[in-house]
Amino acid sequence: MKIHALIIAIFAVSIASGAFAAPDPPTDPDKDKKLEEARAAIAAENWGRARDVLRKALRGEPRNAEYHNLYAYAMRKGERPAMDLVFRHYHEALRLRPDHRGAHEYLGEAYLMTGNLAKAREHLAVLERLCGSCDEQAKLSQAISTAERQSAAK
Repeated sequence: MKIHALIIAIFAVSIASGAFAAPDPPTDPDKDKKLEEARAAIAAENWGRARDVLRKALRGEPRNAEYHNLYAYAMRKGERPAMDLVFRHYHEALRLRPDHRGAHEYLGEAYLMTGNLAKAREHLAVLERLCGSCDEQAKLSQAISTAERQSAAK
């Protein structure tokens, strides 16, 4: 009988102390101030500011796929992008969230920048499986068509 009372007491103390509390909900990307700031810098094509904001955000949340995705995007859009770093961050975004449609689109575009049409097509195929005909799929498809036309014209 004393053991049951002890178990109940331990359970009550655990509940009161929050040991069984639900985990914090994931950050809402629409209310994330760092993402808001980064997206504003991207919209203004202020690539350096976007990179700075996202670099700091990644230090605090290295497992945030959207931070990796937008950081790679801001690097890729800036002058003289370090493509090895761009690819590393897109791949990390996809490791964390394999269904991240934006990362698949942007990674496909990065492959086009390096002339790797086959890898860009691979990401297009992934997008077609993920979403059929979505905005990301349409944009990457258009970018691939443009790259193919330019390649044929050479």
